Amino acid sequence: MRTREGGRIVVDEAEVIARVRAGEPEAYAELVRAHTGIAIRAARALGAGADAEDVVQQAFIKAYCSLERFREGSAFKPWLLSIVANEARNTVRTAVRQRTLAGREAALTEAEPLIPESTDPALAALETERRAALLAGLDQLSEEHRLVVTYRYLLEMDEPETAQALGWPRGTVKSRLNRALRKLGRLLPALEPREPLLPRQPGQPREPREPREPREPREPREPRQGGADHA
Repeated sequence: MRTREGGRIVVDEAEVIARVRAGEPEAYAELVRAHTGIAIRAARALGAGADAEDVVQQAFIKAYCSLERFREGSAFKPWLLSIVANEARNTVRTAVRQRTLAGREAALTEAEPLIPESTDPALAALETERRAALLAGLDQLSEEHRLVVTYRYLLEMDEPETAQALGWPRGTVKSRLNRALRKLGRLLPALEPREPLLPRQPGQPREPREPREPREPREPREPRQGGADHA
């Protein structure tokens, strides 16, 4: 069964997987159509660049071949993205290529626009600048910290999905995410938007407030007329 939700294809994953296991391999195409977009975004965000489509194709093939070992009741998307992450990592290491920041920024916005067309042009430009700065900061993080921020926020996965995709306990996701966001906060001191790029995590210190502008000195009052010695 396939429906559309917010413009995205939504399938009953358990039903489709059961059909594939029952000898209907063509049903797997429904999973491919439903998850190709986010899989390509993940591969590009993790550095696959121009090889992203090949990485995703290989990931879907490996997922299909491993479908018998897929744990019933689990979510398919984070399981697939864990395979995408491994394939992207192997591709980058084998090719020994450094992807440009501009390429990553374009890749993340290409498959699915993140800034509505109706947005004020000035605000859209600010958002683009902030995202570019965020990606520049991500490139300075360790691989583990970059992965957890990418999956949790850039790919908009919740905590259980992130834990499943990365193969980490949820406590590890929380602790590494906290440390990653603190490091990003130190790497992006110039970015203090009214609304933060990423939500503040529990235990993460608040950014200091901007100092108030000094008040202008008041003009001295004129002396009163008359007084105690006034005749």
